[in-house]
Amino acid sequence: MRILLFPRIEGDLLALAQSLLPPGHELVMADPREGGPALAEQVRQADVVLWAATAVGYAGGIPTEVWDAGPGHVKFIQTLSAGYDEIDLDRARRTGIPVCSNGGANAISVAEHVIMLMLATFRRLPDLIALTRDGRWRPLPPGMRSYELHGKTVGIVGMGNIGREVARRLQGWSVTLLYHDIVRRSPTEETELGLTYLPLDDLFRQSDVITLHAPLLPETRNLVNADRLALLKPTAILVNAARGGLVDEEALLAALNEGRLLGAALDTLAQEPPPPNHPLLRHPRVLVTPHVAGPTWDSWPRRFANAFSNVVRVARGEPPLWIVPELARGA
Repeated sequence: MRILLFPRIEGDLLALAQSLLPPGHELVMADPREGGPALAEQVRQADVVLWAATAVGYAGGIPTEVWDAGPGHVKFIQTLSAGYDEIDLDRARRTGIPVCSNGGANAISVAEHVIMLMLATFRRLPDLIALTRDGRWRPLPPGMRSYELHGKTVGIVGMGNIGREVARRLQGWSVTLLYHDIVRRSPTEETELGLTYLPLDDLFRQSDVITLHAPLLPETRNLVNADRLALLKPTAILVNAARGGLVDEEALLAALNEGRLLGAALDTLAQEPPPPNHPLLRHPRVLVTPHVAGPTWDSWPRRFANAFSNVVRVARGEPPLWIVPELARGA
């Protein structure tokens, strides 16, 4: 099968992809910004589109040539990231081209980053680094308090691959784990992961930490809004390593400025890259990282391995795995 990779990658990452490519299959690359007949012809010659844009920081969407020239040629679109909000699912439905996520390949990386953000926010890590660099060794300035994760209640919004990895990694931290998802997990899985299911608003009321792991869809945009932020304890923190659009940033800023929230740790914002004067970037109660939770070097072999395993399945005449839920259930 011929795999068309968007956008172009190079160096060690390309070498890694080529080393994992199954025998008998071909990997070619294209630049999504180079549209027109030449790109459409590349799509017509492809069996699979491998979409790496989000994973490598490309901000554009899938080129229209994929949707126009793909039907009848492209058997499925495989993303290398967990999120798929940049993909036009309506066009996927109309063209009949399945879209597959990365099968949880970056779940461990994101889960570790999320726990790091929890600890860094509670322990005021950016402030401590700044104080140390300023030559201020001890004690903490008056009013600067740091807190333990021990004994806290962590509310996980979205119990997919990443949400489950967060729960697994918090075993032994002496925390209470609550969760909300549109699909409730089985009693066996809830017991194994130490989870208690709650309706979303109740989860916000009871949690010391809210961590977001839901996809960005029309129904989840601004999931964290003024009303839900008002439910949180003033000692609670919000962690978002999913998609920036899940959070109403104006409402978050107001809650922080009014002291109704201890802090926020964000790996993603609604606009990426954000403008230099974005008010959350330098807010004293906010820690921001540049949407890097997922693409650790350790995660890349899993990404390519999952993608290429789907290629092999389809080449055998089997359906691909990890079709995004909205397409799998015909929503």
